[in-house]
Amino acid sequence: QHSLFSAFSRFGLLYSVRAHRNAAVAGPGYYAVVKFYSAGDASRAQRACNGQRLFQKSPLKVCVCTKQKRVQQQVLPLNSNKCQELANNYLGFNGWSSRIITLQNVSGFDGENEELGETLQKRSVKYVCAVEVTFPNHGVRTRGVALGEADVENGEDPLEFVTASRRVQKLTVGKALSSAFQKILLVVLENGKVAVEYNSTQEEPTDFLTEEELKGLVQV
Repeated sequence: QHSLFSAFSRFGLLYSVRAHRNAAVAGPGYYAVVKFYSAGDASRAQRACNGQRLFQKSPLKVCVCTKQKRVQQQVLPLNSNKCQELANNYLGFNGWSSRIITLQNVSGFDGENEELGETLQKRSVKYVCAVEVTFPNHGVRTRGVALGEADVENGEDPLEFVTASRRVQKLTVGKALSSAFQKILLVVLENGKVAVEYNSTQEEPTDFLTEEELKGLVQV
């Protein structure tokens, strides 16, 4: 996988690289699935690498996979780490910034259940986060709002509760950042220039609130 990554990453940012053994009927050897963020990068890699000996004695057969499943599956958003990786690659580390508008604890008891004469209480840790992402060179701002939650088996243990709270905070901030990035379109031109456009189809009601209104809404 390291050799594959080195060979194909020179054509563009890679989303993932996976190498697998061939099926028994196909004989010894391996096949790999290399995913690019950009279809243009994938096409260039295919044209340059097909039939070449990149890091092995026999030439590689490289093709672009265009087959799609008949049953359309829900497209999952990129996680926050992938979003940041993509932004850093095309815009640079100084080409964007993010800040937390609000991160509030909305934890409480989920409820009480009586079973075998005992009262069972399960404590839940909940946080709501609103994040703003700014692209200063393009005059674009976007927001993301998310809810994070986790159950604490022993709500009476302070250490366990603090650990769960930190984990949920990190999770919630990441989800909010990912939500903000889903409203952005990166347009990569052939000359290497990148444009940032706001995707209005992903707008949410909270995008039209002021910061004070947003904080008040979360508190309620």
